[in-house]
Amino acid sequence: MRSFRASFCKIKLPYVLAIGTLFLMVGGVLRSHAAGRELGNPQDGAPPPQSRAPQASAPPFDPSIFQNPIPSDQLAFLKGFAGLTSDQAIRDKQYRKLLQRVVPNCEFHYGRDMPLFDALDIVLKGSRQPVEIRDGRYMMVSGQSGPYLLGRGFIWIDMQDGIALGGFYFHPTNGEPTPTVNIFSAQVKEAALEMNQLPTAFAEDLSEWSADERVPSITTRYFITGSKKKIVLQHDEDYCAPTDGTIAPPRDVCEQMNADAADTDVDAAYYVDQTDHATNATAWMINGPEQIAWIQVRNSTCNVGPNALQCRILMTRERMRVIINRHPLPEPPRK
Repeated sequence: MRSFRASFCKIKLPYVLAIGTLFLMVGGVLRSHAAGRELGNPQDGAPPPQSRAPQASAPPFDPSIFQNPIPSDQLAFLKGFAGLTSDQAIRDKQYRKLLQRVVPNCEFHYGRDMPLFDALDIVLKGSRQPVEIRDGRYMMVSGQSGPYLLGRGFIWIDMQDGIALGGFYFHPTNGEPTPTVNIFSAQVKEAALEMNQLPTAFAEDLSEWSADERVPSITTRYFITGSKKKIVLQHDEDYCAPTDGTIAPPRDVCEQMNADAADTDVDAAYYVDQTDHATNATAWMINGPEQIAWIQVRNSTCNVGPNALQCRILMTRERMRVIINRHPLPEPPRK
């Protein structure tokens, strides 16, 4: 297993530059407080707004990020899996051969180092959960048979467009943020990714799977790419303006959820940055002096404004982008 021991105490210049960058952000954040007053701030005695502008325009689903889609005629056999259990599906030779094309061939740390394909085997074999085929098109094989760390996972395939994604949820004990959801696909080789860039149907099925498996709504999310790199799968959801038809929680609750999601993403960004995006890394010092100093600057900045929580969200999102972009992965060629 790859082991990493980060020590920011030896890094002086990046620490200074990072703090300087944060002070340049203060003016923009404070201007956002003023805009918050115009929207109506509960602290000013005005009623909270019924709606608000989205946080940031997320890129829409782009099918071109999925390379080498599988011809639909090669997936037709999957419709015959209706009525089977996930255990029966994962033991089918033709299905296993298909998975070799869509599961990244990388090492994964599930209690110990193993191929990601083997980790899926552990949680899917023996699963009594039925194979689900929705709208005659979207197939999901899922299981919760992980014998430790609450391991559970799934494989999702769009039989019409020939794209496939998988997911693996567990509680790591190797120093990384926990619990985590690792979404993956060998067809995707992006250097950065937001949830909105994945198919809408997948997001819907992932949400339902998460609810069924009691996965917390705000959980550290990664994406393991076909380039054998682990990147942050960013939370671009606005919990105060849900797009799935559900009613938003009270404003103080949903704003806290947005803040928690931003904190989760910045921690995930630190982790993949420190471990060079390795899919099976270990890191024990995510909260180094650089991050501690940044948190102090963020808190002292936001505490002077009328909407401290919104300020915290904006600064944390900007911090995540700084971390992701300071050691950018190469952009993949589009076919």
